[in-house]
Amino acid sequence: MISLAAPPKDAFTSILDEPVSASRLNTFHQCRRKFTFTYLEKIKKPATAPLHVGRMVHAGLQEWNTRRWLNRPCTAEDIRPSFDENWRLSQLDEPVIFDEGEEEVQKQKAWGLVEHYLANTPLALDEKPEAVEVMAEADLSKHGLPKIRGVIDLIQDSTIVDFKTSAVTPSSDPDLVFQKHENQLTLYSLLYRDAVGKKEKGQQLHHIVKLKSPKLVVTSHEPATEKQVTRLFRAIESYMDGVERGDDVPSVGLHCSSCSYQRECLAWTGERL
Repeated sequence: MISLAAPPKDAFTSILDEPVSASRLNTFHQCRRKFTFTYLEKIKKPATAPLHVGRMVHAGLQEWNTRRWLNRPCTAEDIRPSFDENWRLSQLDEPVIFDEGEEEVQKQKAWGLVEHYLANTPLALDEKPEAVEVMAEADLSKHGLPKIRGVIDLIQDSTIVDFKTSAVTPSSDPDLVFQKHENQLTLYSLLYRDAVGKKEKGQQLHHIVKLKSPKLVVTSHEPATEKQVTRLFRAIESYMDGVERGDDVPSVGLHCSSCSYQRECLAWTGERL
């Protein structure tokens, strides 16, 4: 259904009682109207093929890391049955937009990315992960901020590891790569410190690049700095202020061309709360 008017203001303010995730924070700062469609009006959209491929690669690596954590066999052959079953079951809950005959091609692409990662991973295979796909929450009320929440892909050797699939090769400059994911990684650092009681050794982004010949790019970072924590806090404050004011004005730009809410956004009346 096309959304023609803004949701009531109390719908905005009630969301301030919910923990802040990196995806929620980043969506708000990318486009406040997209945030409204996603988190307030809760308009569901079918997943695109690239998004589904990324999710299935992530699920495959989660299975692999879980097997390592449980000291179970974890070769590509060991996790393939789980990958196939996840592919089948995932579409029962959320349909995926595939062109005719495209699904099998995308499935093989996703599996090829998993295989490439397993063959080239820099992780020490004989070292048991500390945590896999762990949900964590931290209370920032002493800073005048809400709770934060996130799911960390992997913690190994006190290092936070996050898996990404990408259509393009990330920059060779680690600072520029970190900047793109700064809110997420800094938030994860705070979650880790709150749960474990110590600072992380570092952070790693493992980009699996979806080229004709896939490649793995690992970017390493030092622990989150005080400057980065302060920047995250300012981003959360800006989010809280905007939500409290009922700010749902769209941020029009080049990113609109790939947004699944284009039609809904065009139908928005611009009505103020």
